[in-house]
Amino acid sequence: MPTYKFEALDTQGEEVKDSIEATNEEEAQQKIKQMGYFVTKLTQTASGGGKKGKKKKKSGFKKSKKTFVIGGVSSKKLTLFTRQLSTLQDAGLPVLRSLRILEQQMKPSALKNALIDVTEDVESGSTLSEALAKHPKAFDRLYVNMVKAGEAGGALEVILQRLAEFKEKSQTLKRKVIGAMVYPAVVIMVAVLIVTGIMVFIIPKFEKVFKDFGLKLPDLTIFLMDTSKWFANYWWTLPLFPLGFYLLMKLIRLNKAGNYAIDRLILWLPIIGNLVEKTIVARTMRTLGTLVSSGVPILEALAIVRETATNAVFERMYQRVYESIREGDTIAEPLREARLVDDMVVNMVEVGEETGDLDTMLYKIADFYDEEVDTAVKSLISLLEPIMIVILGGVIGLIVIALFLPMLGLLEGLAK
Repeated sequence: MPTYKFEALDTQGEEVKDSIEATNEEEAQQKIKQMGYFVTKLTQTASGGGKKGKKKKKSGFKKSKKTFVIGGVSSKKLTLFTRQLSTLQDAGLPVLRSLRILEQQMKPSALKNALIDVTEDVESGSTLSEALAKHPKAFDRLYVNMVKAGEAGGALEVILQRLAEFKEKSQTLKRKVIGAMVYPAVVIMVAVLIVTGIMVFIIPKFEKVFKDFGLKLPDLTIFLMDTSKWFANYWWTLPLFPLGFYLLMKLIRLNKAGNYAIDRLILWLPIIGNLVEKTIVARTMRTLGTLVSSGVPILEALAIVRETATNAVFERMYQRVYESIREGDTIAEPLREARLVDDMVVNMVEVGEETGDLDTMLYKIADFYDEEVDTAVKSLISLLEPIMIVILGGVIGLIVIALFLPMLGLLEGLAK
């Protein structure tokens, strides 16, 4: 039976060197994993059956080749990568070795392709932040600046841990909001399909019956019949309405004033506007807190926060904060003047600036608003359920009334 020498990492990140017997390379890999080790290098040293052992070396750091992939970098994959890199750095491994390990175990994707280039650049002498900056589609400005601050302060493992926690909480917040929209979206889609089915298949049969009896149809019934004909002939245009609305919004957003007007209108919407506002406050305050605690200069941090706001109204507010800090003033004052955030946010930021503990206060604001978003999402779902039931019930009820009005006229005629 062949013998394999291996190098691996244990659960504490310590390097382990040993040998193991196995019938083939795959079995050796499996046995080492069962021992609780992460293989970084595997070499065949001898084969059984009296034959001379032929050395077969397979390095865990074999250079990977890029693969063709469609799409960008998944936020979920980037979050997982950041957490894994943070763990390896915390275990004391060199940056290059950590990158090679993660590159080898990653499945083909846009992130893997970027990571291959990053590994090569670091191997060539570039810093990690310089290598990451060459791939803005994978690693945004926030990511690069935090890594740069970690390298400058000699605390890369701490910064990566903060970055991993930040991305995990951002991912959780995003899942909450998207998850809340799934249920109403499915209900609306099913309701549209049901109404379309009634219009296309059921209403025409009633129309034929009414014609056979020569009934005089009320205006409501005539309107229903005309609508049914439209559905039967132009049902394929239904998906064009949401698509047209989406394209119209995109077109309006190309104009700076139009983009600001739409974002302002969204914030004015009942319930939904409140949810959007709380989500943006939670995300931007956590972003600013993470950057400040990581040692990123405050002006650079505010510029990054402004870019991640994803709402023109909040972008304008953070631009005023940026200008205020550049002129030597405070963060709290322009926040108060903007009247976009609660007084609680302004007061906590003010206390943070006065005590020199701004990052802690920003984290507390973000945690508070995370809970507020969770509450707002639950309230939105509980409110949408009865609204959708009432609307669907009203549409079905209107159809039933329109169909039975001529029949009531027929019954009255027969009674006479």
